[in-house]
Amino acid sequence: MQRPKYKRIILKLSGEALAGDKGFGIDTNTIASISQSIKEIQNLGVEVAIVVGGGNIWRGRSGKGMDRTTADHMGMLATVINALALQDALEYYDIQVRVQTAIEMRQIAEPYIRRKAIRHLEKGRIVIFAAGTGNPFFSTDTTAALRAAEIEAEVILLAKKVDGVYDSDPVINPNAKKFEFLSYIDVLNKGLKVMDSTATSLCMDNEIPIIIFGLSDPNNIKRVVLGENIGTYVKED
Repeated sequence: MQRPKYKRIILKLSGEALAGDKGFGIDTNTIASISQSIKEIQNLGVEVAIVVGGGNIWRGRSGKGMDRTTADHMGMLATVINALALQDALEYYDIQVRVQTAIEMRQIAEPYIRRKAIRHLEKGRIVIFAAGTGNPFFSTDTTAALRAAEIEAEVILLAKKVDGVYDSDPVINPNAKKFEFLSYIDVLNKGLKVMDSTATSLCMDNEIPIIIFGLSDPNNIKRVVLGENIGTYVKED
């Protein structure tokens, strides 16, 4: 059996990743492919925690003219919808899953409790963290960094539509340069859109490496976990 490089990971899935080519909502084929890939890495003995975004349903900054706190709370609820959809897809493949939310909604999910989350991981269950941090003005990227620090994850896997970090938009500029390695300071100083600055700073303070890779091929999740050099690796100098 192949030996994974990491024992415990945070997989950050954007809402857009769950939408597939549709661009909005939840694409069942896409979420099924992602679930199969997650099952494969779990079978390698990797403890998997997942943070989901909600941009395929609602973004807080979309609420033009709306109170920011209200708009952000709506975004948190969007992440819960995605978490439940992902839970259902994973359970189809006989994977034990627990959804934990930063905002209590006991009828559909557990409240976030750090020790309980770690215990679930130790028992081989996948834990999905939903509703962000439970606070407005903080992104799900910051949630991924915070939860990674709390559960002592070895790495954050940032699954995106683009296959890494570039010096400019590769869709607009065909000559855009892809970075293989970056330091946290590089990301902050260059204003690169890896994670927001709060999340990047939190990773830097806690020495949590970040790997940004494309999800066009769901098998990339397994490739990263096995230590294959794809995407962009962000760590300390």
